[in-house]
Amino acid sequence: MSLSVVIVGGLHAEARRDTVARLLADVPGSVVLHHDLSTAAAGTVIRTVRDGDGLLDVGETPLVDDCACCALREDLVPELRRLADDGTTRLAVVELWDSVEPKAMTEVVVAGGLTVTGVVTAVDPALLLPFLGNGDDLSEHGLAAAATDRRTVADTFARQLEYAPVLAVVDSPEADDQDGELLAQLHPTARRVPVSCDRLGDPAGTPSAHARAHAPGTAPGPGSPLVAAVLAGFDVEAAAAAQHPACALLPAEADAHGVSTLVWHRRRPFHPERLYAALEDLTCAATRSRGRFWLADKPDVLLHWDAAGGALCVESAGPWLASLPDAAWDMVPPVRRAAAALDWQSEHGDRCQHLVFTSPGLDRDGLSHLLESCLLTDAEYAGGRDAWKRLPPAFDAFLEV
Repeated sequence: MSLSVVIVGGLHAEARRDTVARLLADVPGSVVLHHDLSTAAAGTVIRTVRDGDGLLDVGETPLVDDCACCALREDLVPELRRLADDGTTRLAVVELWDSVEPKAMTEVVVAGGLTVTGVVTAVDPALLLPFLGNGDDLSEHGLAAAATDRRTVADTFARQLEYAPVLAVVDSPEADDQDGELLAQLHPTARRVPVSCDRLGDPAGTPSAHARAHAPGTAPGPGSPLVAAVLAGFDVEAAAAAQHPACALLPAEADAHGVSTLVWHRRRPFHPERLYAALEDLTCAATRSRGRFWLADKPDVLLHWDAAGGALCVESAGPWLASLPDAAWDMVPPVRRAAAALDWQSEHGDRCQHLVFTSPGLDRDGLSHLLESCLLTDAEYAGGRDAWKRLPPAFDAFLEV
């Protein structure tokens, strides 16, 4: 019997535990591996392995280079291989600790020669806005994975949400239509699977054998929508491409239940100083914004825009394909070339502004006007690239040039 591995993550801890409990209840022969990083300050990470009847094994592994996530990487694959070699486990559910991001762990598992059939982020829709609006550092909440971890609650949760092709959505009585619409617009291509909040079994949420056999609404095996979703298969390369700024599958235009998504697409470059002056207003204009853009003084650099919780990250994502010699195109992945072809225009190639803003109460007109004001004027544009490159390099501090 081959071993299937499912990654379940998310900062919504109760939703994550409900999702894991549901999988244990629905799949006979399944086990859950969990690495508790909260003990990292003491120099170790605690690993637990359990099935539907309770705890099977507890162990600990030391930190690697003072990094809890590094210890997780070192310990996870050998444990999964042990389960695979045992031959009695049908499904291994890797329940990630709160702030661990699924992309890194999924790639570690696949690189270890194991089969990941699904990646899930568990979501309580009533907590979407509170988490996406939380610009606190993870360390302020005891959720940092290393002493050098400078991630925020908002940007971590956004990446957890957007990477997973399956969202396990718990039935939250506090959630309303706006919460559901926000989730749909943030990740429109995700398969959203409802998960009952009824905690099966003991107080820790682990279903007993009796509960698994008799819980109302339980559909063992592939008949369960959640099981069908997590066993559908997962393409790690396609998932990585879908998150890369050059070819990301960004949300489309939408407006419903008080939530809007504005897709802003232009060919003209930004004036670096005017865009820099507008960054605070642009960053705070939406719950979540992301995309790719170009600056007049850096015409060959594809820049990544990534904002959540009132904080913005801008970084280089490599060159625009139009800036590369023809011979270099053969080294570019096909998905990257396909994305560039969709944006291609004779004058500037694939260079473009493609930014997406999603939020309840979005001021679409005001936001569009502000973005337009940051572009080169007609007179500036007519000056040509030599003149553009002489504009003040306002983003050098951002890009550590």
